[in-house]
Amino acid sequence: MVIRAFRGGRVAAVAVASGAALAGLAAPAQATGQPLPYVALGDSYSAASGVLPLDPSASPLCARSTKNYPHVIAERTGAALRDVTCGGAQTKDFAGAQYPGVAPQLDALGADTRLVTMTIGGNDNNTFISTILACAAAGVLSAGQGSPCKDQNGTKFSDDIDTKTYPAVKAALQAVRNKAPDARVAILGYPWIMPATAQSGCFAKMPIAKGDVPYVRDIQTHLNTAVRRAAAETGATYVDLAQASEGHDACRASGTRWVEPALFGTNFVPVHPNALGESAMADRTMSALGLG
Repeated sequence: MVIRAFRGGRVAAVAVASGAALAGLAAPAQATGQPLPYVALGDSYSAASGVLPLDPSASPLCARSTKNYPHVIAERTGAALRDVTCGGAQTKDFAGAQYPGVAPQLDALGADTRLVTMTIGGNDNNTFISTILACAAAGVLSAGQGSPCKDQNGTKFSDDIDTKTYPAVKAALQAVRNKAPDARVAILGYPWIMPATAQSGCFAKMPIAKGDVPYVRDIQTHLNTAVRRAAAETGATYVDLAQASEGHDACRASGTRWVEPALFGTNFVPVHPNALGESAMADRTMSALGLG
């Protein structure tokens, strides 16, 4: 997810069978002394848009960082990474070119792919950008009081997630399965952007009205639930970041937060994971997959 208006989208218990399955997938590559073929797909939460340094092999439009969680995973495991993550990606960009010169992400997959990771869905229907912009504008106009964004929008964002985002994510995951039938596929939930309740002093960094803080959080919960459901129905592993990212939202201090705020943050793309967040996302993904 790239929020263009600003200009820059604990782990679940892992069954023993999951680790065994991964070992089975990794064995052919390891038996020949070759690293695990790994393809990273997804949006700016996968690309770490806003974190420096940028990946020189990527289009500048993707704002892909060499510190994104796929690079961290590859560095820690020795996997052979093909990274096609791109800021602003939607599910439609799996099958179609997102930008001129940027190939459809599915083109990176093949019969030899053994591991695929991604975050995707947050940009479909402009869910993240529309939520943040609408609720920030409403928060400023209300001087941070009440729940103006919820009052104005109701269930609109959640309804779009149910009727549009969920089936699109499910279809994207199935397309990945079709292109890489022998790969282990993992899709990450999005780490918390907002805390569960309004935090003192956070309005200066995230101008969301007090009553809309739980509303924004609920929209993100809704999105992650849709992603989890799509994963379960396509045989993918869902990497749950809800418990792990609690207390690391954009309202926290630098060095604690995993997601940078809209204002006074350190990333050149706001409301996105920082390097600490990307490293934590790598940790949770490796744990969920039994890697390392």
